[in-house]
Amino acid sequence: MGLFGGIFSKDKKEHLDKGLAKTKENFFSKLGKAVAGKSTVDDEVLDNLEEVLVTSDVGVETTLKIIEAIEQRVARDKYLGVDELNRILREEIAALLSENNSGDLEDFDVPSGTRPYVILVVGVNGVGKTTTIGKLAARFKAKGLQVMLGAADTFRAAAVDQLKRWGERVGVPVVAHGMHTDPASVAFDTVKKAVEQQADVVIIDTAGRLHTKVNLMNELGKIKRVIQKFVDTAPHEVLLVLDGSTGQNAVNQAREFTKATEVTALAITKLDGTAKGGVVIGISDEFKIPVKYIGVGEGLEDLQVFNKMAFVDSFFG
Repeated sequence: MGLFGGIFSKDKKEHLDKGLAKTKENFFSKLGKAVAGKSTVDDEVLDNLEEVLVTSDVGVETTLKIIEAIEQRVARDKYLGVDELNRILREEIAALLSENNSGDLEDFDVPSGTRPYVILVVGVNGVGKTTTIGKLAARFKAKGLQVMLGAADTFRAAAVDQLKRWGERVGVPVVAHGMHTDPASVAFDTVKKAVEQQADVVIIDTAGRLHTKVNLMNELGKIKRVIQKFVDTAPHEVLLVLDGSTGQNAVNQAREFTKATEVTALAITKLDGTAKGGVVIGISDEFKIPVKYIGVGEGLEDLQVFNKMAFVDSFFG
């Protein structure tokens, strides 16, 4: 495994628990106040619970679904103790996540038989897009895959330089033309080189400005057209990176990007420094796009394949 040998064997669950600690603490302190002095789940408890979920960035629509499901259980069971509320909440959130995600990946891997597997990464500046690409490259490489990166976020010199530094650190080639060059040209050369060198995975960074939807659509459309000259089924994945610590702002970004282009997977970063981890639940529910990766810390091992049951377990455990 070279440079990063050994660190991937650390206990992922421990990192997840630690990364979600602020969210969990915030949620359960609010929940405790919501049911204080109550023995059964009544209308007041449900109203309080609704407020807890909304202020934990679960989102209004998703919150209403959860409350409605709990109301149905209260009506069915007649007497529902507040001590059972944790279990029921856990079950309902797990059900929502299961409904809205494709099967959990076992590990950092790409579908067999598709080479090179081309991932187009989108997202605004500052969400951890380039860092996520660097960490993904490291994780794929550690699995024995040959990785190539394309620096097609050419509007910022910092983005190109940062990707190059990640390439050097991880030991994977980076195709870059520098700043103010044509992003589609970078993507073209990256995929061409990947095909020639029989790379397994290509990850292409794209412009981080949330410019007008028309510009974004045109740019991503052009990138898709040129890479299809070499791999007609590419891109195989359009990964949207969102900063979980921005809560509802991340939801708004997801809304804008999903209108502008077809997003097939999500990576939600920076969950460790925030109490807004509930946003993972709301985003998953609203957009019906699988959350594929989550970032729960600075280290390489803190970029994890999203496992919904492990997430719910850490949230409620």
